[in-house]
Amino acid sequence: MKVIELIQDKTSVPFSFEVLPPLKGNGTEGLFRTIDRLREFQPRYINITAHRSEYIYHEVEGGLMQRQRIRRRPGSIAVAAAIQRHYNIPVVPHLVCSGNTREDLEYTLIDLQFLDISDLLVLRGDKARDERMFEPTGDGPAHATELIEQINHFNEGKFYDGTPIKHPGPKFHFGVACYPEKHEEAPNMESDMEVLRQKAAMGAEYAVTQLFYDNKRYFDFVRKARELGINIPIVPGIKPLTRMDQLNLIPKTFHCDLPEALCHEAQKCSSDEEVRQVGIEWAVAQCKELLQQGAPNLHFYTVSAVESIREIANKIY
Repeated sequence: MKVIELIQDKTSVPFSFEVLPPLKGNGTEGLFRTIDRLREFQPRYINITAHRSEYIYHEVEGGLMQRQRIRRRPGSIAVAAAIQRHYNIPVVPHLVCSGNTREDLEYTLIDLQFLDISDLLVLRGDKARDERMFEPTGDGPAHATELIEQINHFNEGKFYDGTPIKHPGPKFHFGVACYPEKHEEAPNMESDMEVLRQKAAMGAEYAVTQLFYDNKRYFDFVRKARELGINIPIVPGIKPLTRMDQLNLIPKTFHCDLPEALCHEAQKCSSDEEVRQVGIEWAVAQCKELLQQGAPNLHFYTVSAVESIREIANKIY
C-alpha cells in the first residue's frame, strides 16, 4: 500500500515516525534499537531524513584556506533499504534539493526504483551552514516545487534533459512539508500557504507539518488550507519536550513558539527528567485533542525523544 492509502485507512489511528541516518562509520545498531523500541505500536511507515554534505575549511601552506566537502551521514536511500529489508515496514526517504544537482536526483530516483521504494517526502532541505540564503548546487532545484516538477517528468517517462526513459518503472508518490507557524523564509503566511497549494496541485498526496506545541496553530492552519481548496491530508508532526535547554533551542531551531503554559510547567522543574515528564504529559494531551478533532495520522520526530514517544504511544495506542 502507498503511504496515502495507509494514512486514509481508518481501521486504526496511523502511527508513524521519522529517524535519522547514523553518523558515518556507525552501523545500524542504534537505528534498529530506535525502531525496535517503537515497533510494537505497528508503525504504518517510517520516514528517513536526508542530510546534505557540508564544507569545512582547513588552513594550508602559506596561510591559505582550503575548502573540503564532507558528509557526516550516509544517504537516506541506503538506510531506507536496510529498514525495509530488515523490518518489512514501508519506508519514506526524504528527497531534498539541498546539496544535489538534477543529475544527482535523477540517479537517486533510479536507485529507488531498483530498490522498489516508491514513496517519498519531497523537501527543499536546509541551507548549508556557511550560506546566508539557500543556494542550489549547480543546476539543482532551488525549491521543492522544482524538485516535484522533475519527479513528475520522471513519472511521465522523461529524464531531466527531456530524453525518454526506455523502460519506465513504477511511478513515485510523494508527500511534502508544511508549516503551521510559517516557514522561516516566507514573508507571510499567505505566501507560504500558496506554496502548499502549488505543491498539492502538482501531485503532493499529503503534507506533514513542522513540529508544533500549540494545537490551535494546527487547527487554524488546516482551516485556512481548506478555505484555499487544499484538500490533501495534513499530518501533525509531534516532538515532545525532553530537556530544559530546549526551551531556548526549539524556538531558534524550528522557528515555532512554545506555549506559555508549557514553559511555565517546565521552568518549575529541577531536572531534565522532570522536564521530560512534563513533555510527555503535554504531548499526550496534544495528541488526544488532535485525534478527537480528526487529525489523520500522528507522526513523531524521534531524535532525542525515543523513550518519551514510547511512553506517549502507550497512552494513546
